[in-house]
Amino acid sequence: MITITQGANVTSPCTGCGGVLVRDVGQFIEGEQLCWGVEGWCQTCPAAWCETGAGPSPEEIRQALLAEHGAARLRLADKETGLVPVLRALRETRQLSLGEARLLAAELSGVGLVGTFVEMAYLAAGLHKRSVATILVAAPV
Repeated sequence: MITITQGANVTSPCTGCGGVLVRDVGQFIEGEQLCWGVEGWCQTCPAAWCETGAGPSPEEIRQALLAEHGAARLRLADKETGLVPVLRALRETRQLSLGEARLLAAELSGVGLVGTFVEMAYLAAGLHKRSVATILVAAPV
């Protein structure tokens, strides 16, 4: 399986000592799951931690990745693709209602969906499992 990951470093003042707090934030696909992680440490004091999770990333992580790497746009390769496999893939990868999936399917077949590269690669993999061809390109936010 191909490993897809993207990360960025974010700095802020340490609340403990006022030094520089560095956070290494990222998204990755592990197995068949979208995941995120944060590793933080102070350059002055011993403050440090690590946190990971599965599913959608906290907005702070998404924004750091978008600022560092830009956005990615995912579109259907063939606008005549059947709706059923697209809806199934969207519902499976994002746990959406049928109505929510229909809205995203319309975007996907039109201008495309925009997100982080890892989010869009994860969605593309889910669509590929349903034999739906996609195009993933860089896009302005």
